[in-house]
Order: sequence, then structure tokens, then C-alpha cells
Amino acid sequence: MNNPTLDPHDFASRVGTWLLARGPESDVVVSCRARLARNITGFAFGTRLAEKQAKELAARVRKALEADPIDGQETVWIDLAGASDLERLLLRERHLVSRELAPVEERRASPPGRAVAFARGETALAMVGEEDHLRLGGIAPGFDLGLAFDRVRALDLALEARLDFAVDERLGYLTACPTNVGTGLRASVMLHLPALGLVRSELEKVFNAAQRTGLAVRGQYGEGSRASGDLYQISNQVTLGRNESELVGDLETLVPDIIRFERQLRTALLEDRRAELDDRISHALGLLCNTQTISTDAALGHLSTVRLGVALGSVDDFALEELNALSVQIQKGHVQALSDDSPVAALMDAPQRDRLRATLLQRFFARRNP
Repeated sequence: MNNPTLDPHDFASRVGTWLLARGPESDVVVSCRARLARNITGFAFGTRLAEKQAKELAARVRKALEADPIDGQETVWIDLAGASDLERLLLRERHLVSRELAPVEERRASPPGRAVAFARGETALAMVGEEDHLRLGGIAPGFDLGLAFDRVRALDLALEARLDFAVDERLGYLTACPTNVGTGLRASVMLHLPALGLVRSELEKVFNAAQRTGLAVRGQYGEGSRASGDLYQISNQVTLGRNESELVGDLETLVPDIIRFERQLRTALLEDRRAELDDRISHALGLLCNTQTISTDAALGHLSTVRLGVALGSVDDFALEELNALSVQIQKGHVQALSDDSPVAALMDAPQRDRLRATLLQRFFARRNP
């Protein structure tokens, strides 16, 4: 098992294999995730866990992970207490750790015992020491919840064979937050909804339908994040009293309706507002090719328009998977790590990142007009 601090430039230069693969319904669905919350018997929950216990727990988890590679791949282990702000930010932007596990903005280090282990291809992971002792995750491209769940379930079974998980015969898996008790499963789907985003009243209908089904709609980085680039994450909220098939079934019932609705609006845009849409796509491409400075939100907004153009066949110079990867690599940590200057642990200021982001985008889109 690898135990490095990250090489920021090398890590930012490649992305998870799930971003580069084309899954089902990938014109609308970017990815699916399944997460399991688990706690280990004999240790207090995270908020009451003493430093010595936290270190012992992490050591036990690491030993258990060494027996089987995660998802059959080389396993990378990162001790977050020793990670720099830049390294923690990179992991967050790759959806490998949460804001709570790897704080950056709060200007504080991660407490001892916090770590993340993940398959080299980033298809499955284990966060150690967040709200629960373990947050296990599986990721799949497109609308393939089954594959995401299979990946996390395989990791769960491998660890359960070596660790004593806290389970109640009546309640199921015990967790720090009551909403996770039971299966401990949170399933989510990342959707790209640019057409719905242009018709706000229709987007609100989607949000309302999700809430009526007991689902939550959030930004691309989950709870507490806002939507950027027309990317929305839909997930279940409560696990107690429901089994895994029911929780996944809620998403498998609602998401196809959202996909169909988004596609209908895209078709309507092509039929009724083709000139306006083409102008919007051309403007986005022109700006991304020529801008000298650009913020993350602005860049994601224009990339969303280009991605829509690719999905509709109006732009054929790029693949959806390339744009998915680019949407990660223009995040502030990745921009800094990919810069020609040697990346440093301290984070750059926003104006410097905005200039570097513009340069990165210019290089990517330059091949459209060689």
C-alpha cells in the first residue's frame, strides 16, 4: 500500500478512471456514487474519540485494507494530518474526501487519525475518521448505480471480515447521525442539467419532485455546496427502516424522468431557439479560447454550455469525458498544481489562480482552431 504525501502536479495531471469512461446516459448523468457509513465496536463515535483512540482506529483500518487491494487496484493511503492545504484541497476536488474530513478554509489541520485510502483509479475509497469511523464509497460513470454499489459493497464485505462493525439486531448499522442508522447507505447521482437550468420554473419542478420522494438536491460537492456549471447531485436523505434496494430504487425511479425531461427541453431548444443556442455555444467557446482571467464559477458555466453543444452534436471537437475531466482540473487546487511554477503547499490567491485557469483553458481549446 502506498503511503505518500501527494505529488500535486502528478496527481492533478491525471483524473479518476470513472471520469474518462462513458457510462449509461452519460449525456445527462456524469456519475453515480454509493456511500456506506460504518463504525467499529469498542471506539467512541468521532466527536468523542480521543486522539490516542483515533490513531489506533486508523492503524486497524489500514491493516485491514492491506489484506485486499481496494477494487483490485493499487491502494493509496494518505494521512491527512500530515497533508498540506493544497493536498487536502486536491483530494476534495476529486470527491475523495469531504470538507469535514479535510478542512482547508478554516485554516486548521486535520486531527490525528484522519486518513483516506482509495483505489488508484479512484473507483472506490475509504474515508477514516469523519463523522463516522468509516465512510466507504464506490463511484461509477454515467447512470450505473448498480456498479457504484457493487464497488462499495465489495469493500464493505472485505473490511467487515477483518473489523468488528457496530451493528444492532433491530436497528442495523449504528452511526453517529440517526439519519444514517440502518443500512448506512447514501446513494447519489450527478446530473448535468443545462436545458432545465435555462428554464428555472421547470428546474424547480424537478427539485420539488425529488423532495416529495425523500431525496435531496445539492451542488456537485454534496451537502452545503451550491450548484455550478448546471451540475446537481440528487441523493437519498434517510436510511433507517429502508433496505438498500428501496433506497437505490428511489433514484432509479426518479432519475430517468429527469433525464427524459432534460432531453425534451434540449430538443425544444434545437427546434425553437437554434440560432440563440448556437450563438451561446460560440460565445462560450470564444471566451474560453481567449480569456486572460476567469473565475471557477464563470469557467464552469461556459464549460456547461460547451458540454451541451457536444451532447447535441453542435460541437464535435471534444468528447464529454474530456470536458468532465477539465471541469475538475479547473478547480482552484488543480489549477495551482498544474501551473508551470512548482506548486507549493500554501494556496495561491484568487487573482493568480484566475490567470492560471485562463491559460489552462486556452491550451485545451486551442486545438479547436489549430
